[in-house]
Amino acid sequence: MLKLNVKDEIAPLKAVVLGTAESSGPVPRPEDAYDPKSLQHILAGSYPKEEDMVKEMDAFAQVFEKHGVQVFRPEVLKDCNQIFSRDIAFVIEDKLIKANILPHREEEFEAILHVLEYIHPDNILYPPEEVHIEGGDVMPWNDHIFIGTYTGHDYPDYITARTNWEGVEYIKKMFPAKKVKSFELRKSIEHPKENALHLDCCFQPIGKGKAIIHKNGFLIEDEYLWLVDYFGKENVFEITADEMYQMFSNVFSISPEVVVSERGFTRLNNWLRDHGFTVEEIPYAEISKQGGLLRCSTMPLERE
Repeated sequence: MLKLNVKDEIAPLKAVVLGTAESSGPVPRPEDAYDPKSLQHILAGSYPKEEDMVKEMDAFAQVFEKHGVQVFRPEVLKDCNQIFSRDIAFVIEDKLIKANILPHREEEFEAILHVLEYIHPDNILYPPEEVHIEGGDVMPWNDHIFIGTYTGHDYPDYITARTNWEGVEYIKKMFPAKKVKSFELRKSIEHPKENALHLDCCFQPIGKGKAIIHKNGFLIEDEYLWLVDYFGKENVFEITADEMYQMFSNVFSISPEVVVSERGFTRLNNWLRDHGFTVEEIPYAEISKQGGLLRCSTMPLERE
């Protein structure tokens, strides 16, 4: 059996689900895009090729193997994009919570049933239908759980709004001992540089008390300032709109000292090294064209 255990974003990783780019299907039609960055690349004819994405994910898998992490992969579904495993479920403490995702992505959850067999059924939670929540919006952080949300009355109009008010309330109810802190995110389908699809697209805590953040990803300045204050201004790496668009905040911590990052993120990677991190650089720029990066591709199951 797997002993689910995720209390933060950085404790040494022992087991993870890494998505797959195999058989990811044809280039979607513009009307089928569910984030502005994918749409931009569909229209520009620069949508990523399957073989390039498979290579990038293999590089990620090799880093996990190097660090002794047990890696599960989804069953490959024909012509189905299964890269972003963070969207389909996520773990808090010893519970795996199934995300209520966009309806036509339901089969992606079925592709990890072979992993769920290792988990006691009592530890798998299935939120009710009205609860919308995706793993990219949820960050356990010691006694806190940070959640990205959008509670505007026009929520149904935004395919980029993935976690609703009911989602935040559900997590509060399931984890009463935790301080649940929600953040309103800026949403846009037309302007990729002004759309924070998930919380991890504009913020992520890393080891050594540091965090990566983009101010404009937050709708309410006070919520952004709360985070800066919580981590301390001197510990925060501020990213630009262009860097948010490139997904600078969507790196992945294997441990408090080791961060997996995109090799093109020169400014960030230098900063990380200057602060004593080991940076595992891999190519991931093709996958980023779909509006997700390293954290999005992973679903941690067990940390120390």
